[in-house]
Amino acid sequence: MNLQQARSNMIEQQVRPWDVLDQRVLDVLAEMPRDAFVAEEHRQLAYSDYELPIGHGQRMFKPVVEGRLLQSLQLANTDSVLEIGAGSGYVTACIARLAQRVEALEIIPELAERASARLAEHGVANACVLVQDAEASWDARDAYDAILIGGSVASVPDYYKNKLAIGGRLLAVVGTTTRPTMEAIRLVRVTETEWLTESLFETCLPPLNSGAPQAPRFVF
Repeated sequence: MNLQQARSNMIEQQVRPWDVLDQRVLDVLAEMPRDAFVAEEHRQLAYSDYELPIGHGQRMFKPVVEGRLLQSLQLANTDSVLEIGAGSGYVTACIARLAQRVEALEIIPELAERASARLAEHGVANACVLVQDAEASWDARDAYDAILIGGSVASVPDYYKNKLAIGGRLLAVVGTTTRPTMEAIRLVRVTETEWLTESLFETCLPPLNSGAPQAPRFVF
């Protein structure tokens, strides 16, 4: 398989038709080799419309979801970004190309180590992956320009809303696994005490693998 052609097809046949039209985002997706962030046995599927397994029960987002999330963050090249849930490191690498710096949290040490190695291999020097749970006891620094919660949550923790700079954006997928769809939302911090909530699109993501709050499930 011609992976370069597969990458182009991913953009033109999957990502762009899903209303990802930000040229900076499309350029990053065209530049960053997604196949380098998956296991060798999955390289031929790296540009397909699948959630690929990355180990430890975790999966990569579909390319269309990655594109929409990156576009919705509205990143500038001066932004500092917090990503909660680094996973394979692919989205981390894309964010790093769009922003000034990114800190990514990953609760699973093996995934964090692998993501760090891939970032280094591709010369991504403005990103770091920390082995860290996203629960509010972690002493995150203040005033991120953007925060991405890389998994579904029942609600957005106030702790992370308060870590946004004025004008900062927080992107999360809110919902429960008991419903067929979830909602991607963007919170914009307007003032010290006010946030604007924007509904973006429907999708479905597995729960965030962290201490962030999850909705209770029914037990029979």
